[in-house]
Amino acid sequence: MSEKKPSVGTYTMVFVALLILAALTTGIAYINLGELNTVVALAIAALKMCLVGLFFMHLWYSRGLIRIVVLAGFFWLALMVSFVLADVFSRSWIKLPSP
Repeated sequence: MSEKKPSVGTYTMVFVALLILAALTTGIAYINLGELNTVVALAIAALKMCLVGLFFMHLWYSRGLIRIVVLAGFFWLALMVSFVLADVFSRSWIKLPSP
């Protein structure tokens, strides 16, 4: 059973893409987008996470059970985050009197 191995060029292109995305994250931090700053930063971070997972962790070239386990892990993470957010958004904030 032969595995595909990425070339040095593939690793170089992914590395350059990660550098560009890191610079973009830094640049976006200096631009006032209001409440969208966090959303844009998280979107860029998710894209960087996908690049690292797919190429440096070899998920792009893996098959079957490994992909299912990774997808199940992300599903579980999304489920836990949604439970936390449901709890946070269902609470009312108590205003404390100023001292």
